[in-house]
Amino acid sequence: MISFIGTYDCKADAKGRVMIPVTLKNQMAPVLNKGFVIKRSVFQPCLELYPMEEWNLLMQKMNKKNRFKKKNNDFIRRFSAGVKPVEIDATGRLLIPRNLVAIAGIKKEVVLSSAINIVEIWDKDSYEKVIDETAENFAALAEEVMGDDGDELP
Repeated sequence: MISFIGTYDCKADAKGRVMIPVTLKNQMAPVLNKGFVIKRSVFQPCLELYPMEEWNLLMQKMNKKNRFKKKNNDFIRRFSAGVKPVEIDATGRLLIPRNLVAIAGIKKEVVLSSAINIVEIWDKDSYEKVIDETAENFAALAEEVMGDDGDELP
């Protein structure tokens, strides 16, 4: 499993191309030639960039869902809406499809934020707003999510 580290400020050009910072590109090196999948986030107004191996693991899990249950079928349809395979070109640029640029409200300033095994792609203003909104309750959230409830940390 790959694990990304860091938050990076970038710029998107008029065609939706974003230059991946060298530090992040170096972290992507083991999976760079296998491609990526980009999709809208379930919970936030951002996009998610999955290395193909991570995407395939997720799809294996989703494929176990019973498609004859309406809620499963509805979830799979919505989850996969707008999903596109993408690559990072030889110059280190990622081309974000136009429809996904619009969905995420990406203008010019972009934030690439590591989220363990994926990279979130945000419009900078939206990212700053979400970070500010969660700052006040982050201590309580950290305690709830990571506090000692029987789960062991490494």
